[in-house]
Amino acid sequence: MPRALAVLVATAALGTASACSQSAETTTSPTDKLEVVSWWTSGSEHAALDVLFTDYKKAHADVTIQNAAVAGGGGSNVQVVLASRLRATDPPDVWQTFLGASLREYVARGLVNDVSSVYQADNLTATFPKKIMDAVTVDGKQWGVPTGSHRSNVLFYNLKLLTQAGIAEPPSGYTAESLIADLSKLKKAGVTPLCLGGKDAFASAELFENTLLGVVGPAGWGKITADKFAWTGPDAKKALTQFGQLLDDADPASGGLTWAQATKKLAEGGCAFESINDSAYGELVTDGATEGTDFGAVAFPGTDADYLAVVDTFVSGKGAKNGKNALDFLKVLGSPETEAAFNKVKGSVPLRSDVDMSAMSPYERAATTSLRQGTVLLSIVHGEAMSPSFQQGFYDAVSAYVKGRNVRAFANTLAEAVNTAAQVPAAH
Repeated sequence: MPRALAVLVATAALGTASACSQSAETTTSPTDKLEVVSWWTSGSEHAALDVLFTDYKKAHADVTIQNAAVAGGGGSNVQVVLASRLRATDPPDVWQTFLGASLREYVARGLVNDVSSVYQADNLTATFPKKIMDAVTVDGKQWGVPTGSHRSNVLFYNLKLLTQAGIAEPPSGYTAESLIADLSKLKKAGVTPLCLGGKDAFASAELFENTLLGVVGPAGWGKITADKFAWTGPDAKKALTQFGQLLDDADPASGGLTWAQATKKLAEGGCAFESINDSAYGELVTDGATEGTDFGAVAFPGTDADYLAVVDTFVSGKGAKNGKNALDFLKVLGSPETEAAFNKVKGSVPLRSDVDMSAMSPYERAATTSLRQGTVLLSIVHGEAMSPSFQQGFYDAVSAYVKGRNVRAFANTLAEAVNTAAQVPAAH
């Protein structure tokens, strides 16, 4: 599951563990260990990670894998551990991040290795979508290997609860107005309308991000990424108003729930809707729910033609103890067989265009079509589309709005965080 603050806490480490403090290159000497740091600890995440480890061990049975996944904090806990180790110039062999801005930050600090050889060996350049290739490439070289892609702009729903409340299954082209009306109808029927894992900060931020995309569309997204969007303008106000309406109908217990617990509640009929990236698909299945019988999914209102991508990516730490094993692990990630097996469990979709999709679920096949044919955009929440300072400001602004529902406070908080971060020089 993509995690909140995946770059935000690590930014502090990047300020001190820079290229100036890294001298060792990836070792080519054989070793018998491999350490993999991730934030994958939920049921579906752990099972998907096991797929990667199993496939790696098929060709490297003599290597002992240390699963150094860190649970808790919506993913921020693992970043505290990573930040400390990077400051101490003790990088893990392999660690999880996101492509785009998050990956570029590590590259700029000289903390990760060039893994272009993996792309050449596995023919990834010819099989990955161009948007994804651009997001893993810096100065003509590739610096991380994705495991697959999650679609963030998804609205999941409990079919049985909708039927009981006399609400039709959301169609393609479902509008924000229809969603808000259905949430109100559910509340009147005594059903908790909207699941939300508020204990994980990224869940609320994703809900707003999806709402924002539904209002501004790809053109507005381009203005945001070009820093030309008016955060006190009519589109921002409209998105925040809709966001506030959604929050009004969110589960009162959301503050004590992680994303996985909120998704489990949806699976068990404890609430009717949840807007979250499709990591939730793998978790719903793990929780025993059946697509088409117990739950369904549709693009978040206003985003049918868009694919807001959240792409988990693994990097090889420069100067790590088991560099050769790290590179071999990344090669496994890029194989079509591993992509197919991993994404089937994870709920995400393969990035390779040559992966056989016949064994995938109806949802995953539909999501793949969206990835191939829709407008692919990168997530702000997960540190792909914008700088770490902007990502931090986005989280702070969403949090401020959740607490006070004040549009001006949202814009001011975002601007202050970005301006403050911009004044802090990088350490060397």
